Amino acid sequence: MTPLTRTTALSAALLLTGGLLAVILPAVSSEAAMTTLCNSQTTSVSSGAYTVDNNEWGSGAPECITTTGEAEFKVVKSSIANGGDGAPGGYPNIYKGCFYGSCTSGSGLPIEVSTIRAGTVTSDWRTAQPGGRNIYNAAYDIWFNKSRSTGGGQANGLELMIWINHHGPKHPYGSEVASNVSISGRTYDVFYGGRSGSYGTVTYEMTSGVSSVSNLDLRPFEANAVGRGYLSKSWWLISVQAGFEDWQGGRGLKTESFSVAVHHRR
Repeated sequence: MTPLTRTTALSAALLLTGGLLAVILPAVSSEAAMTTLCNSQTTSVSSGAYTVDNNEWGSGAPECITTTGEAEFKVVKSSIANGGDGAPGGYPNIYKGCFYGSCTSGSGLPIEVSTIRAGTVTSDWRTAQPGGRNIYNAAYDIWFNKSRSTGGGQANGLELMIWINHHGPKHPYGSEVASNVSISGRTYDVFYGGRSGSYGTVTYEMTSGVSSVSNLDLRPFEANAVGRGYLSKSWWLISVQAGFEDWQGGRGLKTESFSVAVHHRR
């Protein structure tokens, strides 16, 4: 009689009942461990390469996101209801680099603007964007400091945003300074607003929104901002964020995958 073989992957109990051989296997859960972040909680993901940040800075209403520990997150609860022309309630996001002194590992940032060439910094981002009464954007938030320091405070150079889409009546901060600007095969409306005694914000809003981008090269946006006088070549890129500025609702918003590649070139 040939002995029964055992697999090392699963423990099986073999029972012989009424002449039938029954194999009973333990229940295996395929669901990854989930981390929940509320208010302005953060967590490192992808072995520290990225940080997921709930960043609810403009509202006290309940808002929570979850992540499996990979470079992704989902808004699972939001009662944010910021009306009028005011600021969003929060910006749940994922980032590479340094934000308020909290830095991801091995990011390749900061990097001086003068050294950035085509293909130096690229990003892929895939999202899910619910409709209904939700009011939000899907936007990159890219920060520049006037020095190499990553410090513990707000970046003091420029905030460069790229709105890949929005849902609802909101528009970028500041005033429109150009329309239908062609960058890497897409067209954008450009907005700029200065902030008293602080950094300025330039926003490139896609004229036809999308839910994902692939191999998005940051160089043409930075060059355009330099040409407009908003960004200096001597300043430093310190972080690349992607997420959703949320004015109302937002449950179901999701970053399905995100990556930033930094290649130092001379």
